[in-house]
Amino acid sequence: MKEYIERELTDTIISRLYQFPVVAVLGPRQCGKSTLVKQILKNISSSLYLDLELQSDYNKLSDPEAFFALNENNLICLDEIQRTPDIFPVIRGIADKINIKGQFLILGSASPSLLRQSSESLAGRIAFLDLTPFTISELNSSNLIRHWQRGGFPDSFLADSDRNSVIWRENFIRTYLERDIPTLGFRITTNVIQRLWTMLAHMSGQIFNSSKLGASLGVSYATVRTYLEILEQTYMIRILQPYFGNIKKRLIKSPKVYIRDTGILHSLLGIENHNSLMGNPVYGNSWESYALEQICSQFTGWSKFYYRTSAGAEIDLILEKGNHRMAIEFKVSTAPKVTTGFYNALDDLNIEKAFVIAPLLDNQFYPLNDKCNVCTLNRFLLQEVESLIL
Repeated sequence: MKEYIERELTDTIISRLYQFPVVAVLGPRQCGKSTLVKQILKNISSSLYLDLELQSDYNKLSDPEAFFALNENNLICLDEIQRTPDIFPVIRGIADKINIKGQFLILGSASPSLLRQSSESLAGRIAFLDLTPFTISELNSSNLIRHWQRGGFPDSFLADSDRNSVIWRENFIRTYLERDIPTLGFRITTNVIQRLWTMLAHMSGQIFNSSKLGASLGVSYATVRTYLEILEQTYMIRILQPYFGNIKKRLIKSPKVYIRDTGILHSLLGIENHNSLMGNPVYGNSWESYALEQICSQFTGWSKFYYRTSAGAEIDLILEKGNHRMAIEFKVSTAPKVTTGFYNALDDLNIEKAFVIAPLLDNQFYPLNDKCNVCTLNRFLLQEVESLIL
């Protein structure tokens, strides 16, 4: 039996159950939603768990109103809720009738039907929470290389060998394309979206152009946009928008795309171990994809952008919250340096604190100058945000 790793979202889920009648935990398939919720339910005596992928559990909701009324004193957990999107109005009716907190805990894989139905039927009654695969903050910092290489999906990260981790990820990709996406209600051409996904892996961390991608794939701009939305809505890619603001510069206005889980990224590129990654041209982009995703997953209350001008001023990631802004550059070097363009970008945006995130040893943290500090990913994530930017 694999070890259970405590998830950072646990306390937040419990807190929301005391605040809302319905709590929804959304995330990609196989990221650990069911395992997490089952751990929480162990400490709640009056609870009921239904896995709607099991026909026996699915059949129990043939008359959902009667079933919910019979179990109105239980916290009812419905896993894979996207299989029964028509149930949301019934949940709303029961939540309003009983009028207690923590009545329903629903899990889903971010299908459009789930999001649409819930927002229409349960507005004001539901709290949404996103669960990612394991983050480095949930693991021992000594696992960074393994986590970077295998990614955070539990079955991939906890596999007993690199080869078995690769096998799991290869099967995940195939199942995602052939089963999961159609189950969510999307009509796709599997080979086209697979080729697009692989192309995005090769350009993870780079600016993309939907029209050029469409021409390369032999499909329309609209088809590329639709498939990008599917990959984004199912947590496979992150699209990072450019920072505009009131800047009198010629800005690059196309978004950047990242494969969110670097284990999936490496499998799409055929990279099986870290030695192979270090000799691959995508090594630097892989580190940027990995570190950026870890930061974005933890800094959920911050807006995220990148910045680039036609003159070459550039910042990989800008985090903004209220009056606070941080500039972050990602370097895979153990002796990182930044370009003049980075400092020009800091001046453009009047950012006074910046960080270079690199895979250094021993949680190092040292200044390059009065504006920019170099640190490890773990050191950055463990520090209080306010202490870093004030």
